[in-house]
Amino acid sequence: MVDLKEETEQTTLPRLGSTAPDFSAKSSQGPIKLSGYRGKWVVMFSHPADFTPVCTTEFVAFQDIYSELKEMNTELIGLSVDSVSSHIAWIRNIEEKFDTKIEFPVIADLDRNVSTKYGMIMPDESQTETTRAVFVIDTQQKVRSIIYYPLTTGRNMQEILRLVKALQTTEDQGVPTPANWKPGEDVLVPPPKTQEEADEREHNDDYECIDWYLCKKKA
Repeated sequence: MVDLKEETEQTTLPRLGSTAPDFSAKSSQGPIKLSGYRGKWVVMFSHPADFTPVCTTEFVAFQDIYSELKEMNTELIGLSVDSVSSHIAWIRNIEEKFDTKIEFPVIADLDRNVSTKYGMIMPDESQTETTRAVFVIDTQQKVRSIIYYPLTTGRNMQEILRLVKALQTTEDQGVPTPANWKPGEDVLVPPPKTQEEADEREHNDDYECIDWYLCKKKA
């Protein structure tokens, strides 16, 4: 019999740029399919368990940024290996205790189908809980970012917003973004591919160049 650790290691996990594995799953808002979100960006995240302290603070925080994500054509999907009934009870508890209505669906991955496909279970950390994974998936259902957090550390929602905006800026303008970039700040110019392009940069008034390989411009 193959144990969870061996099964996880044998699964081909998504990589950056690869097509996100499609799935059909039960959720707190009924059946959902990833393919049903084509044309939108998706932030899909897993949490260890319902009715736990860190996860509860995260759900309140995810709901706080949900409207901003929707303005960015981005949907939010949660997931754990708890049941639909557990999700519903926990969501009702959050609404009662924190005056926060959870508006995004939460997948009940009891058979671990989705979490196994996405590598959301870290057997050396826990064989019974999903870790804190975040997958950013673009409009063509390509995986654009993968972040893992340990069970003990809650996620930073402003970083998730920043990440999605940076990826969308790169998609729309074909430019990379520098360290600590925030929306509205200058973006980087892709490095020159020829000597001629490098020389031309010195005469481009739209660029702020530190050197031939490092130039910024307005977004």
